[in-house]
Amino acid sequence: METHIRGEAALPSRCALCPVACGANRAAGETGACGAAAPKIAKYYLHPFEEPCISFRKGSGTVFFCGCNLRCAFCQNYEVSRAKRGKEVTPAALANIFRELEDAGADNISLVTPSHVIPYLVAAFELYRPKIPVVYNSGGYDSVEALRLIDEYVDIYLPDMKFVSPALSERYTGRADYFARASEALSFMAKKPLRMSEEGKMLSGLIVRHLVMPLGVNDSVAVLRWFKREMPETAYLSLMSQYTPFGDLEGFPELKRPVTAREYGRVLDEAFALGIERLFAQKLSSSGEKYIPSWDY
Repeated sequence: METHIRGEAALPSRCALCPVACGANRAAGETGACGAAAPKIAKYYLHPFEEPCISFRKGSGTVFFCGCNLRCAFCQNYEVSRAKRGKEVTPAALANIFRELEDAGADNISLVTPSHVIPYLVAAFELYRPKIPVVYNSGGYDSVEALRLIDEYVDIYLPDMKFVSPALSERYTGRADYFARASEALSFMAKKPLRMSEEGKMLSGLIVRHLVMPLGVNDSVAVLRWFKREMPETAYLSLMSQYTPFGDLEGFPELKRPVTAREYGRVLDEAFALGIERLFAQKLSSSGEKYIPSWDY
């Protein structure tokens, strides 16, 4: 990565910010495999529906970035992940958004789908570093080299671990190497020490999210066994039941229904059997479009 002037993004001429390594000339404004050139946001606000230690009291100051290095067929933020909407922002504008959310009482600044805009985020943090924790909320398909660029500004990592099976990850995300690359990235993220306030707010640490999928119990069990084996005892697991049929599901008939109580229960039972103590679980009522944000841009 090139050196840069303070507050200005150091953009690669051959992009390798994520494992796709598409080679786009981001410095010249080329669009990468993520669908992004300059960063765009779809919304920022105080988000109340994260894990309790993240949303905490007033909500997580969440910034939704457009574009994504995955192509999840079931994405509930489909228009955003495909960069079909959004408002362009500069590092200075991002720094102002961080200030605005902090002034509004946000318990943290949460960067959603940030992998492909890391140089812009570094530039924004050079202009203004929030006095509240910063959350890096990604799909898990991250480059360790890029994470090193932003790690000093991140307090909490909140990645997904979607699949272990290369066949499933290729079918649903278009990335057969998802687990190989995500497990490397999460091992790096796991170095972040756990710190909690006396009131139960997370100040630093790692929460690994896993979304249980229809007909996906066996792979979910594999994810849980990986988590127990490879992640430190300080890491939290967030086991999610909120899968909602959404996105472009033509050709994916198995994804056109929510997860059943039996499916989620079998995965939750495995978490208990493995002795995973730092565990967040959801009610099945968490599924539904009511939890999908309405986009401002």
